[in-house]
Amino acid sequence: MSRLSAISRVVKSTSSLIAFAFLATNVCMANNEVSFGDSCCCDPGCGEVDACPPIEYRVLDCNALFDSVLGDEPLLKCLKGQKAGSLTYSAGAELRYRHMNEKNRLRPGGPGHSSYELWRMTPYVQASYKDLVGGYIQAIDASMFGLDAPYLPTPIDINRADLLQYYAELNVGDVGDGNLKYRYGRQFLQYGGQRLLSSLAWANTFRNFEGHKLIYTSDEWTIDAFAMQSVNAAAGNTPRPYSFDRADSSRWISGVYSTWNGLENNSLDLYYLWFDESESSAALHDGNRHTLGARLTGKLPVKEGKTLVGTWNWDIEGAWQFGEDSFGTAEYRDVQAGMFGALGGYTFEDVIWKPGLGGIFYWGSGDNDPTTGDINTFYTLYPLGHAYWGQIDNFSGQNLLDYGVQASIKPHEKLGIVSQWHYFDLAKASDRIYNLAGAALPGSGDRNVGTELDFVGTYTHSKTFNVQLGYLVFFYGDAVNNGGLARSDAEQLYLQGTYSF
Repeated sequence: MSRLSAISRVVKSTSSLIAFAFLATNVCMANNEVSFGDSCCCDPGCGEVDACPPIEYRVLDCNALFDSVLGDEPLLKCLKGQKAGSLTYSAGAELRYRHMNEKNRLRPGGPGHSSYELWRMTPYVQASYKDLVGGYIQAIDASMFGLDAPYLPTPIDINRADLLQYYAELNVGDVGDGNLKYRYGRQFLQYGGQRLLSSLAWANTFRNFEGHKLIYTSDEWTIDAFAMQSVNAAAGNTPRPYSFDRADSSRWISGVYSTWNGLENNSLDLYYLWFDESESSAALHDGNRHTLGARLTGKLPVKEGKTLVGTWNWDIEGAWQFGEDSFGTAEYRDVQAGMFGALGGYTFEDVIWKPGLGGIFYWGSGDNDPTTGDINTFYTLYPLGHAYWGQIDNFSGQNLLDYGVQASIKPHEKLGIVSQWHYFDLAKASDRIYNLAGAALPGSGDRNVGTELDFVGTYTHSKTFNVQLGYLVFFYGDAVNNGGLARSDAEQLYLQGTYSF
């Protein structure tokens, strides 16, 4: 039996069991009991029928079915933090659906107009024994359908019936004032503001890695040391949308990422990252690069007496990169590049709708002459570009200047609306335009790439369910319109719903 057909049988069987559990639960709840298999009982083991457990341990509260399904508590709370002797275990999943309608982005197959649907399911199970050893397994089924011409599926759109994460963890014990753990296997790398290392949750497939990690935590410090290989296409590996992902032995990301919380109202990140691609491409920035960086982030509440009237917030990060790369030539050249990003703003907490206003700045260095000398283009590694360089996702943050403002309002406690305006220039007109995947696109010799205006509204019904609607528009500048990339302005409309249980 093939792996896919076996998985299909498991999925069908699981679906049948879930459907039966819902029917059985309704019957059991009528008798103030919980369901277990094909029986109703108060003891999850169905051994002795004792007094029924408190409502928080039941599978569903049929007196408030809507709140049970979409409320703050997971639908299958009976599978969260359960104990069996010295074993603690949990299980659950997340479902996400997104409708996309877009045109004229800087992506493969463009310019043009296309609409499509994205669907993702990520079930998981985790367990630990006496806080000594533990494990985590998360699967993924990410699909794309309804796609019309001219766009093509990108490597971050589809990953059918695969394993997203699976790792084992050992509690090494106390070290100094903290605790040390060792983790091995397939997992995420997500640190700081995610300008350089992100699990890329916005993508339909996430981004994952495989290897070793040491995790040290104390009252003031969190320090991770890791050595990982890329796994899926979102991490730069070969796309395998319909077969099992395998780690790329030629591509490593290693380093140490630390966070110090000893500053009042601030957190300070200090990090060293080493990216090594032994099969580097002349068409992409990669090579052998070392990155040293720091990030300061914090919030400062403003009070009048005991009343909170406002909050200042800031996020400042800078990094320097050195090493060697073969981009644009058959020979390796020395790398000297830098990055600086800053976000800051103020939220009015004591007025209607709690308006906020802030500023945006980003600089990712470019190359004076891409054909000779040093390489000065900063490589953004594995970023969450969607959060920084315009949510229409035209850019990767390489050779880019971004000036912007952000405004937000909260018309309801469950509804937030954010708008951003970005003005984009190339850091160096002599360098290229780099799209979201880091691919070098031809420029025109001009610097202005264009401006972007984003509107995003998020309705958070509960901790388990939210809906997001976004409308994004990009007005292209001379760097695009006067060159080989000329196209009409870009637009994107999306509607997304996320449910976890």
